[in-house]
Amino acid sequence: MASGEPRNSGGYYFRFLPQRTFQFLSAREITSRLRQWSMLGRMEAQAFGFDQTFLAYRKDDFFMAFFRHPNVIPNLKLLSDSSGQWVTLGTEVKKIEAINVPCRQLSMSFFDRLYDENIVRDSGHIVKCLDSFCDPFLISDELRKVLLEEDSEKYEVFSQPDREEFLFCLFKHLCLGGSLCQYEDEIYPYLETTKFIYKDLVRKKRIFFPLWNQSGNQQVLIWCKLYQDLKGLEEEHQAVLDLKKLQQNNILKNSKVLVWNL
Repeated sequence: MASGEPRNSGGYYFRFLPQRTFQFLSAREITSRLRQWSMLGRMEAQAFGFDQTFLAYRKDDFFMAFFRHPNVIPNLKLLSDSSGQWVTLGTEVKKIEAINVPCRQLSMSFFDRLYDENIVRDSGHIVKCLDSFCDPFLISDELRKVLLEEDSEKYEVFSQPDREEFLFCLFKHLCLGGSLCQYEDEIYPYLETTKFIYKDLVRKKRIFFPLWNQSGNQQVLIWCKLYQDLKGLEEEHQAVLDLKKLQQNNILKNSKVLVWNL
């Protein structure tokens, strides 16, 4: 941080990162689908940087500091309920509520149960049902029924923790669409768009490979820090160590590997 730049009372410094763009806002196929679902122009993503380690137990302090920071107030976009236009925050926030949205699900196999429960046919076509209403949505297929109707016999296909996952929330948001949404007959556009946006927003995670090499009474602990890109949510993610070099140095002899997924 440059000398003299503002720092809020919470001790955090935030900076707006307009150069950080998100592909889903400009990719032709994605924007075409968003237009069909009456969502184009009604989704926005912005990036801000900060200068301290995020501590979950201080999340309320963190977000209050964020919404009150002078680099956030004139730049953070909000969709106005009255005009339907994007406006900036423009003022300090007086009260916040921070809700944890977990991102534990990293595979699109999370949605395989839609096929298993005959909500979606093997061909990818969404199973239709008799029309009903869940204000303000018209429910005409089993997919929207499992997303919205709590008394549906298949509602529990997704548990409450499942429904709190960011991957599920994004999928549900796309499936329901906007006020003039033209629904899909097949599941693929929803899954592909969910995957594309999720990968665009959830970028990396850090994993640690601790290697123990035991020789006699001595133990050597080696930490290898790796970054794992979420390049294909339906694929297994693998991080590759230079095992040959470690073997040449007798590091892997009689050793074991433990992996933590954070």
